[in-house]
Formats: sequence, structure tokens, C-alpha cells
Amino acid sequence: MATRLRPVDLAREHGLSSQAVRNYEDAGILPPAGRTAHGYRIYTPLHALALRAFVALIPAHGHQTATAIMSAVNEDAVEEALTLIDESHEQLLGDRRTLAAVEQALRDLAPSPPAGPGTTFVGPLARRLGVRPATLRKWEQAGLITPRRDPRTGYRVYSPADVRDAHLAHQLRRGGHPLSQIAPLIAQVRTAGGVEPLEATLNDWRARLTARGRAMLRGASELDTYLAERAEAQ
Repeated sequence: MATRLRPVDLAREHGLSSQAVRNYEDAGILPPAGRTAHGYRIYTPLHALALRAFVALIPAHGHQTATAIMSAVNEDAVEEALTLIDESHEQLLGDRRTLAAVEQALRDLAPSPPAGPGTTFVGPLARRLGVRPATLRKWEQAGLITPRRDPRTGYRVYSPADVRDAHLAHQLRRGGHPLSQIAPLIAQVRTAGGVEPLEATLNDWRARLTARGRAMLRGASELDTYLAERAEAQ
């Protein structure tokens, strides 16, 4: 581990600038570098491993968390770094469960009847779903359903699309998902004109979760290598 490296030597591998490498050291992402008699920084293969680990952690955990992980490691707070990694894994698991719940809810939806006839009112719809009318009004306030008002009576009138959205909201609420998570999905269903066009969106969501999971594996491998070399050098 005695080989001397310049900032440009570390930077070149990752397409970075020498200044970026110096900035990473200042941020605690790299351990402190030695200095020549003239004040130039001296890096070693250990610094190269640290930079490699950081670059691998970014797509797995994001730049901010990757920075915090490396800073903790370089301050010998390894447990703190591992806790940050655990929290990212927990978030990814939550995202996977949300996707699974959304897919299940969409599968459970019956095809929407054609537009036109088939409108209903708050009481019949509430009974069909097994919820209170006040629940439907709460969903309306959150933007999950958008019934129109009968101009003569002022009663809420639910179109077939509103019924579809109410069923989807009901499925997701039963899965424990908050209204704030459900509203964007239903907005996508509404914009797409139904459930079927969302298949590409769900496939992209699944692919991004898979890519992040694999990035976590790569990041863990690079970080473990750095930790082992760092322990040996101490």
C-alpha cells in the first residue's frame, strides 16, 4: 500500500477531475492524504479503494447517503455506516412491497364499464366497497376520486372511472398505504385512461428497483474490500 498516487491517478479511473478528488477528501469521503515537502497531496492504493467504494455506493444509496457512509467509515464509526446501509435496504424493501401491493390492487380491479350509463351515488358505492360515505368524501378531498355534482340536487355522481378509482384506493388502503402514496398512482391511472397502459410504468418501476438492489450488492462488495484493507493498514 506504499505506492504513491496523484489526484489525477485516482480521478482518471472514474472520469472525474483532480479537483473532485480533492473535494472528496475534504468532505471525508477519502481518508486524509499525506503531503510532500511542497504541500502536494500523496494518495495511496487505499485512497483508490475508498474512491472506488464511494462511486459504487452512489447508485445504491444516493450521493448524500454514500457520502455519510464513507465519512463514518473514515472516522472509524463503522456501526454508524452499517446502520445507514441497513436503512437504505429497509427503504428498498418498502418500495418493493409498495410495488407488489400496487400490482395486486390493479390485478384485483374488475374492468371498468364503458363510459356513459353506470353512474352511481355515494351511498350505493360506499355499500359496494364496505366503507362509510365519509370515507369516500375523505378520498375525494385527497384527490383520489373526482365525482361531479348533480346541478339540480348537488349530490355527488360517480362515473365508471370514479368507481374504478375508488376500488383501487380501497385495495391500497387495505394494504396499509397512506393516501399520499395512493393519490399519485390514481392520477397516473386517470391520465393513462385506465389500468392497462400502466404496465410499462410498473415494469420500469420494477427494473429500477432491481437495478438499485444490484447496485447495493456492488457497493457492499467494494466497501467490504475497502474496510478490510483499511483494517490491515491500521
